[in-house]
Amino acid sequence: MVTIADRIARLGTETAFAVSNEANTFAAQGNKVYPFHLGDLNLATPSTVVEGSWKALQEGKTGYCPNAGIPQLREALAADVSASHRVGYGPENVAAQPGGKPTIGKFILALMNPGDEVLYPNPGYPIYESQIEFNGGIAVPYGYVEGEDNFGLDFDSIERGITSKTRLLILNDLQNPTGAECFPGEHERLADLVRRHDLYVLTDEAYFDMRYEGTSRSFVEQPGMAERTVILYTFSKKFAMTGWRLGASIGPKPIIDVIAKINVNDESCSNHFIQYGAVAGLVGDQTEVKAILATLQERRDVLAEGLNSIAGVRTYVPNATFYLYPNVTEAMANLGMGDYEEFRRAVLHNTGVSFTSRLHFGRAQPAESEKYVRFAYSGIDTDEINEGLAKLKAFLES
Repeated sequence: MVTIADRIARLGTETAFAVSNEANTFAAQGNKVYPFHLGDLNLATPSTVVEGSWKALQEGKTGYCPNAGIPQLREALAADVSASHRVGYGPENVAAQPGGKPTIGKFILALMNPGDEVLYPNPGYPIYESQIEFNGGIAVPYGYVEGEDNFGLDFDSIERGITSKTRLLILNDLQNPTGAECFPGEHERLADLVRRHDLYVLTDEAYFDMRYEGTSRSFVEQPGMAERTVILYTFSKKFAMTGWRLGASIGPKPIIDVIAKINVNDESCSNHFIQYGAVAGLVGDQTEVKAILATLQERRDVLAEGLNSIAGVRTYVPNATFYLYPNVTEAMANLGMGDYEEFRRAVLHNTGVSFTSRLHFGRAQPAESEKYVRFAYSGIDTDEINEGLAKLKAFLES
């Protein structure tokens, strides 16, 4: 018998992949599936990135490269993010990563000691909770409340969660799964809490550039917060590069230096030739990037209109991300269902519509009474959205 290390029992997972496997099994049995479950993209990576990577590959950029990333990428990212975030970053503030997820774990490793408490969003990306607990921290959830136009931060739960042991706060503005973004004044209120309690912040900005209306604003714009905050940057969303695995940690040099040192121990360096493709994507023509956004906006609008036409279902229409997080409390009650998994599987087997539920984004909190599911529209075309919604509507209103 193999004895597995005790810490593995504290390691969570991304359960949306289990939903994907279930949907694939259902499809393999000859059933039509409408895949709203995974936040993957069925859109092509822009040719600027592809051609830039291919050129670097042909030039032999296939060996080790600097642990924090090639200088050209660090410079290009620093300039791009400085302009969009209205702050001043240099290449020394950037460390390339093999995707977005590594920044989460490395931020925690760099700043959290075992026994420290970390505030994290719940519902939220499940890797936050997993990495906090795996590394010996105490994960303290905070939630969201329904507002007039979108979900807002539950400041009561944030403030209740702060103790003398609280060390870090994770913020996912333009959020997965809810689509929430901080309302005017929320960044200021958070910054006040951070200063008063001497916290450091990870701001997950995976969807910062996946925006259809308005302008994204970053928490680092608040006075003094750039010195306390690490940005999670990823190429996966904006450039449709989910499988390329490239991202970056951006923040104060002392923390970025530690993250770069962890790079040495974990993966040595991010993929060499792909970094050149990322540079080409950042500085090159943005026509194809804008086309990705236009396609996603069309899908969002069709999906939101369809969901809001179904009895017992209501959803906000967020200005960013590629998710909708409809309230299905009434729809579940109409079917006599109170269990998320019973509802999800009933919908899949009766309509082929596959989605994730609130339970795939952290442990449900005791006070929760409303029911939510998440629809991702990044990997499904508009005609299939319409087809799947027609079947969903017929089933839920039957």
